[in-house]
Amino acid sequence: MWLFSWKGASGFSAYSTAEDVTHGIDGTGLTAIVTGASSGIGVETARVLALHGVHVVMAVRNVDVGRNVKETILKEINGAKIDVMELDLSSMASVRKFASKFQSSNLPLNILINNAGVMATPFMLSHDNIELQFATNHLGHFLLTNLLLETMKRTARESKREGRIVNLSSEGHRIVYTEGIRFDQINDESGYFSWFAYGQSKLANILHANELARRLKEDGVEITANSLHPGSIIMTNLMRHHGLINTVGQMVGKYFLKSIPQGAATTCYVALHPQVKGVSGEYFMDSNISQPSIKAKDEDLAKRLWDFSLTLINPK
Repeated sequence: MWLFSWKGASGFSAYSTAEDVTHGIDGTGLTAIVTGASSGIGVETARVLALHGVHVVMAVRNVDVGRNVKETILKEINGAKIDVMELDLSSMASVRKFASKFQSSNLPLNILINNAGVMATPFMLSHDNIELQFATNHLGHFLLTNLLLETMKRTARESKREGRIVNLSSEGHRIVYTEGIRFDQINDESGYFSWFAYGQSKLANILHANELARRLKEDGVEITANSLHPGSIIMTNLMRHHGLINTVGQMVGKYFLKSIPQGAATTCYVALHPQVKGVSGEYFMDSNISQPSIKAKDEDLAKRLWDFSLTLINPK
């Protein structure tokens, strides 16, 4: 990673860690939900937010693993505020149950980090019979965000503090089907290619953030929505479906891939840093504003995806 240590306009680089980009920031009084907080950069994101006084709700599929992560963080950070709640993003019933339980807790919500994801899986359908990568990476987060948006709006009004929604995308959003989003063929197994399907879901993450940012601005709500590429990272579980690539990556990755603390940096930067105040509808990489693909900036595609997603989460 030393090859990529040049700094951007923010003063940070691909080399910066999550602790570097949040140094000196006080998150006391803030509450954040982090999906997928039981592994990889989700763990580091939760840890660093807690380190800065944020009350972190770890939204995880495996509650036992989540509790173990919580205990590890509590041993390091005395007095950290952490809750663990079950969430399976591939199941709309689970998403609705999580949102209902969170709302019943009467906790505020300042920051929503849509972090969890799967990568380049074989063709599978979700609990709701939707292609798994699109269902997990995009649709589950789309539904979760919609269900929690009123809580975030109320929190922003009452606390007079800006809310932030952060979607983890990927540079993989550039490797997609010709159409970008295959609205009419989401579940087409015959034309399925795992990497294009992954890129489609990551493109959807950016389009979702952009359209949400537009709507929030139109409504005059003090909540921002942004997307980001965390970087290619050593030692995560995302590549578990590609054993050979994963093995080679682990062997040579230390020379050009990010560590987990570096991989969580852009998320923590966008979620907490004062430099990002008022910034919405942007795509970040290495803790700096970057440029996504032409498709990712297509406003009509973003609106169409929004409407399409609504039909999937509210079937007639």
